[in-house]
Amino acid sequence: VFICENNHYGMGTSQDRHAASTEFYKRGDYIPGIHVDGMDVLAVREATRFALEYCPANGPLVYEISTYRYHGHSMSDPGTSYRTRDEVQEVRQTRDPITGFRERIVGAGLCDINELKAIEAQVRKDVDADVKKAKSDSEIGVEELCYDIYEQNLAGSVRGCVPWEQWEHKKTQKAINL
Repeated sequence: VFICENNHYGMGTSQDRHAASTEFYKRGDYIPGIHVDGMDVLAVREATRFALEYCPANGPLVYEISTYRYHGHSMSDPGTSYRTRDEVQEVRQTRDPITGFRERIVGAGLCDINELKAIEAQVRKDVDADVKKAKSDSEIGVEELCYDIYEQNLAGSVRGCVPWEQWEHKKTQKAINL
């Protein structure tokens, strides 16, 4: 699956100004493409489910996963010179994936708002603890950047930034999603 994560803005300009065709999912030539609403958790899940069923028998797909970037690309891009603060606020209020999913599951009676608040409080606590641990840990060696890239490494070493730079691939743990 080839994925184009489309946040509708390049560095400092909208997609309408930098692309002749903004339907990026159609740019795979002979590879079929699908547009996916990346702001809808369930749409992304279903697109993933479809790809897992479709691709083994039929070949690749191109997905354009349409999302929105609330902030600029970097410190030098405040993200306000090519769009208004009102636009960002409107997307945040009407299409935010987290609040939208929360409203859907509460509305469907799958949980209540107090359960979600308890989960959010625990997540904040866990993240704060992990950030504290990460900041106090020593920096890993550069060679560790190539550990556990593959579950089954078929190619041997891993190519670095230039073709003659090779890094050893080590498998230090089992993938949790297999």
